[in-house]
Amino acid sequence: MSGEHSLYVGLMSGTSVDAIDSALVRCRHNTVDIVATHQHTIPPEIKQQVAAISHSGGDEIERMGVLDRALGLLFAEATISLLESAAVQPGQVKAIGSHGQTIRHRPPSAARDNAASFTLQIGDPNTIAEVTGITTVADFRRRDMAAGGEGAPLAPAFHAAVLSAPGVNRAVVNIGGIANATILDGNSLLMGFDSGPGNTLLDHWVLRHRAEPFDRDGAWSARGQVHPALLQRLLEHPYFRQTGPRSTGKEIFNLAWLDNVLGGFTDIAARDVQRTLAELTVTSIANAINACPITVSEVYICGGGSHNKHLMERLSVLLAPATVASTAQLGMDPDWVEAATFAWLASRTLDGLAGNAQVVTGAAGARVLGGIYRGA
Repeated sequence: MSGEHSLYVGLMSGTSVDAIDSALVRCRHNTVDIVATHQHTIPPEIKQQVAAISHSGGDEIERMGVLDRALGLLFAEATISLLESAAVQPGQVKAIGSHGQTIRHRPPSAARDNAASFTLQIGDPNTIAEVTGITTVADFRRRDMAAGGEGAPLAPAFHAAVLSAPGVNRAVVNIGGIANATILDGNSLLMGFDSGPGNTLLDHWVLRHRAEPFDRDGAWSARGQVHPALLQRLLEHPYFRQTGPRSTGKEIFNLAWLDNVLGGFTDIAARDVQRTLAELTVTSIANAINACPITVSEVYICGGGSHNKHLMERLSVLLAPATVASTAQLGMDPDWVEAATFAWLASRTLDGLAGNAQVVTGAAGARVLGGIYRGA
């Protein structure tokens, strides 16, 4: 990597909109080290505004414009808090890589045609650069989509760069709101894709029925029973039959879809629905990995789902004889892999290097991703 600085900040706010993950990352040559981390709270009113703008409604442009600026300021505050906690001056940081907050994702695989596909992440990078004084790289997904790609997932290229090993067939699975998997044939990136819902349905269901933001350790789910007919009906969604480059989001897997499916059933206990949703997550992940053209011997999990003991136990069963463990076993904290990804992508952009992977997104070729917003 060029330049005198090797420190970058990665910012990530995912589907759950629970917090902004900010990571201070050292990128040098082919190594990526997480130096410091900070989780920045997103105020409830911002969460509500993100949820509202993620669906069609009135006065969208006005609401999006105001929210874009508010999120930009929040991302800037997250960066400043991170640097203060690490005793690092802004001038020591080469760039910020900001994923932004996705409010709409309609990839080619879900659109009527490529021209109708789009993806939109907000969190104004101009504001981030102005407030922090640090060059900011953002809007990573749209260049890939302009080249005919899905615009997601982008993490597989990072996984291949820092979590692969020669002679070992690995899968790296991020279980966030949506789950995505990377398939590594030694050091080669074979394929990557969104497998389907990760935590998003589980979180919404436990919030509705227990007023809890998530099912800690999967304890509530573990007390329930899988409803086979409901699971089968959920797995009939056309997305699970797609192959090749594919991505999805809360536009497809949401409570409205679940409620529609549940309308065909009666008298299923809420915790049994939760247990069945957990099985949907692990089954869709396992089915996708087991359908790959190579036999995977090691599976490493990152994201919030890595802390869900029930999900981890079920994945160990469904993916046997492959071993299942957290990415912590590879020296990378599972909570910060995504934030580190966007720090790394920022370093790639500034060095004029491609950040996408054609085998993953289906883009016409390798592309340098994101726009560069110079610091003050």
